[in-house]
Amino acid sequence: MRSAIFLSSDSKYHADRCEPLVQAAARGEVRVCALMRRGYPGRPLPPRVLPEVSTVGYWDAPGPQSWGLDWHRNEGVEITYLARGQTDFQVENHSHRLKNGQLTITRPWQRHKVGNPHVGASRLYWLILDVGVRRPDQPWHWPPWLILSPDDRDRLTLLLRHNEQPVWQSSAEIRRCFEKIGELVETPDPRSAQTRLQLFINELFLALLDLVESQKPALDASLATTRRSVEMFLAALPRHVGQPWTLEEMARQCGLGRSRFASYCREITNLSPMEHLARCRIEVAKGQLRAQPELSVTDAAFACGFQSSQYFATTFRRLTGQSPRQYRETPSQVRQPAKGKAVPH
Repeated sequence: MRSAIFLSSDSKYHADRCEPLVQAAARGEVRVCALMRRGYPGRPLPPRVLPEVSTVGYWDAPGPQSWGLDWHRNEGVEITYLARGQTDFQVENHSHRLKNGQLTITRPWQRHKVGNPHVGASRLYWLILDVGVRRPDQPWHWPPWLILSPDDRDRLTLLLRHNEQPVWQSSAEIRRCFEKIGELVETPDPRSAQTRLQLFINELFLALLDLVESQKPALDASLATTRRSVEMFLAALPRHVGQPWTLEEMARQCGLGRSRFASYCREITNLSPMEHLARCRIEVAKGQLRAQPELSVTDAAFACGFQSSQYFATTFRRLTGQSPRQYRETPSQVRQPAKGKAVPH
């Protein structure tokens, strides 16, 4: 299995490091208590203490904040629990107003943000557990210290892979687990709290299994297919056209070989990968040429990933029928009424 990686040209879609939260804590606007690794905010976890935990902790915001967490993805399954207050939460194209007692579950491939644009007064607990996936089609690898039975572990994996509901009404048991975890995160030496942290994280996932199972979500096996991973990559590609993409690199992003990736791309777009990339780049360039009159054609070419302005101009004319300069100077076409239809006044 090839390694899973994130598209990397736009830092907004990297694994989040919560810099606005770090800065707000430094200004005294919010209290943050967390244990972490991989650059998340908080105190470092020792290497051998729960190595699959990326971060665990909580923030306590006593009033409306001047910051929010912009669009991001996480290096693991993220579970948050809003114990107090309210705040806005968005996942892909869906917006939610989180209220106290609600739980969120986001998978590594689901981009999401907290705040709209700012976070509300709230006490929010979180846990990000790395189960070795970055794409929907990859197999999950739970940590060896998670003591769910094989059947329970497989059922939880199925429920979280074949269902992507982001917001749930929580349970008293989940609240208890997060409150206990929050107390343990405050322990000065994380090593002395390891056993209890491990215990309550185990209880949390058992409670999570009970919660999701009890609500009988609709399951869709297509959410965990290789084809969907390719669809997600192709949908995100217009935001990353500036990278020097090759067929090999695009296939690697999806954990596939060249031929299989190209086959999926043709099924989904009816184009070869490089032709689809060229069309994405030209569409982005068209927007830049119209929106940024000060931008030179050469700069637009390089910004969209073309290696020369000449090749950019050739491709632009082939796909639009105009040169970049002609396109910029031509006003947007007014849609003509269909033949035989009266023009409304």
